[in-house]
Amino acid sequence: MTDRIVVKYSVAGTEVKEVADAIKVEQSIEFPFELASTRIQEEVVGSIESIGNESNGRTEVVISYNQGNAGSEIPQLLNVLWGNVSMLEGVRVVEVSLPDQLLENFKGPRFGVDGLREMFNAPTRPLVGTALKPMGSSSKEFAEMARTLALSGFDTIKDDHSLANQPWSQWRERVGLVSQAVREANEITGLNTVYAPSMNLRADEIIPAAKEAKKLGAGALLVLPGISGFDIMRALAEDDSIALPVMGHPAMLGSLMISKNEGIAHSVVFGTLMRLAGADITIFPNFGGRFSFTKQECLEITQKSRDELGKIKPIWVSPAGGMTLARLDEMLDFYGKDTATLVGGALHRGPLAENAVEMVSTLHKY
Repeated sequence: MTDRIVVKYSVAGTEVKEVADAIKVEQSIEFPFELASTRIQEEVVGSIESIGNESNGRTEVVISYNQGNAGSEIPQLLNVLWGNVSMLEGVRVVEVSLPDQLLENFKGPRFGVDGLREMFNAPTRPLVGTALKPMGSSSKEFAEMARTLALSGFDTIKDDHSLANQPWSQWRERVGLVSQAVREANEITGLNTVYAPSMNLRADEIIPAAKEAKKLGAGALLVLPGISGFDIMRALAEDDSIALPVMGHPAMLGSLMISKNEGIAHSVVFGTLMRLAGADITIFPNFGGRFSFTKQECLEITQKSRDELGKIKPIWVSPAGGMTLARLDEMLDFYGKDTATLVGGALHRGPLAENAVEMVSTLHKY
């Protein structure tokens, strides 16, 4: 089945064959199967490849689809993977395999692991990153935070995902002041710290704003594909006039995976889809943090971020969500050196400059 889209589902209940028959039609023609022509039945409707044995009330079902069903765009691929089936109870996508011919339509991340290692002159070590917090601070306050962090030697400083166009810090003002502060710090240190403003804006403003951010001096972009859309992220990543690293944030994506009964597996969302849509860094909650991700789920995300996916580059994993300096060694032991560390609020528990220097010193030992 190397020329077909293969989706492995986990189906709850006892009427598994009936559900599988419904899925193969709903995810392709959404039309009475018996009324479709023989050609459409054979070429277009999904094909049930296997139905496994029931275990703990769930059964594995593998269905393949003609790659032509997805066209050559991310929106329709998402529709094939999770369109109408998203409204069926007890169905979960646990694994996706895409044919090389289909993957040729996607450029994926512009930089990936190797590109960012070159950008930050970090041939072996992990990346050092943080977020500007909290919302309610002024643009000048954020700029001073960024200056301190950049002088300490951070690689990436991103907006917190909640920063947009609020009255305390308007988007353009913040991007201009923070970019200037980072640029001035880089002139002192000789390093290449980059600032990634959040692109959590109106849909019609996102592409123009990304171009403006680059003119103002931003060195990367933070995108929220669960809110803005995976294809917006792809458009930003592929635009040669922007050509900046893209960080993908998990906001609102949790609704796709938190239920154990329905949804899409963590590894598909944060690994496969993030890569297809052009994220150079995929941010997700680390195990043992504020959220419920398990070690196994985080491991599977990491594998899909790095495994072979046609010619699409492997990407950095960025486990986050309440991380502290004390957990850095543990995280790197688990995820390896291709990790873009992200410690946010914890850096402010004490003098920011001292904590920032400690984080940089810890990670530069690798």
